[in-house]
Amino acid sequence: MKLEIGNVCLENNVILAPMAGVTDLSYRVICREHGCGMACMEMVSAKAVLYKNRNTKELLEVDKREGPVSLQLFGSDPAILAEIAARLEDGPYSMIDLNMGCPVPKVVKNGEGSALMRNPRLVEEILTAMVRAVKKPVTVKIRKGFDETCVNAVEIARIAEGCGVSAVAVHGRTREQYYSGKADWDIIRQVKEAVRIPVIGNGDVFSAAAAKQLLAETGCDGVMVARGAKGNPWIFEQIPAYLETGTLPSPPKKEEVRAQILCHARMMLERRGEESAIREMRKHVSWYTAGYPNSASLRNAVNAAGSFEELSELLWEWF
Repeated sequence: MKLEIGNVCLENNVILAPMAGVTDLSYRVICREHGCGMACMEMVSAKAVLYKNRNTKELLEVDKREGPVSLQLFGSDPAILAEIAARLEDGPYSMIDLNMGCPVPKVVKNGEGSALMRNPRLVEEILTAMVRAVKKPVTVKIRKGFDETCVNAVEIARIAEGCGVSAVAVHGRTREQYYSGKADWDIIRQVKEAVRIPVIGNGDVFSAAAAKQLLAETGCDGVMVARGAKGNPWIFEQIPAYLETGTLPSPPKKEEVRAQILCHARMMLERRGEESAIREMRKHVSWYTAGYPNSASLRNAVNAAGSFEELSELLWEWF
């Protein structure tokens, strides 16, 4: 099922969520190769771009193999967010997204991320400024609310639509929940019923069956996969196939998992150098091998590996 967001038409309605430390360029390419309709980049601080923080350069890089990519900015100053959106608009990004979902304390303390859920007037100022500043679609990712005393996803979504935002993604948890408990899909349904722009549902999509159920229960236009995609790019093959045919592709064989890990490691190696790549791959290996018998022993061994050769030998032995 295709999904249109502003003037951008995605091949399907299954999207890789933005995740700090996860959805870097290498993993976005991998998920795209497995069929995701669009990948969202790690969030980038608008202020960091403004002040030319050198760490943002890598975060802003895109590979031509990625297809449509969403650039996610975070901040709380309407003028700065608008300026940076305009400055980056000519880059290889299909749309620009405002982060209103990050629950991390240091982000919230600055009035950014999910803290914006508490300030609808500021949200309106920010989104109005961003939409006016660029021609590309502006989208927003929100939560159910800040806490149970501030459940206002419907209000925020209506504000976003009124500002000219092209789509809204809704995570069915409050900021206070972080990622615990069960996602409230009913709030996604309420948002979908309240606005005419595309609504993308997010929360507890760990399987193709869950994705289908989310779409059926909420009527939303697309599915955003976050933690369910960690170490599991195959989910982007499984969901579209299941939605279209009702049958699931066969799960990856161990040999395929091993090959994918090594491919991922090579990509990281090319971009970051061996030491940084192997260090980063440790968490990915734990995600790729979760649920396999004796995977803890592999994780322990990989955590001690210091080279691609060592990682490769461990994987060949273990698999």
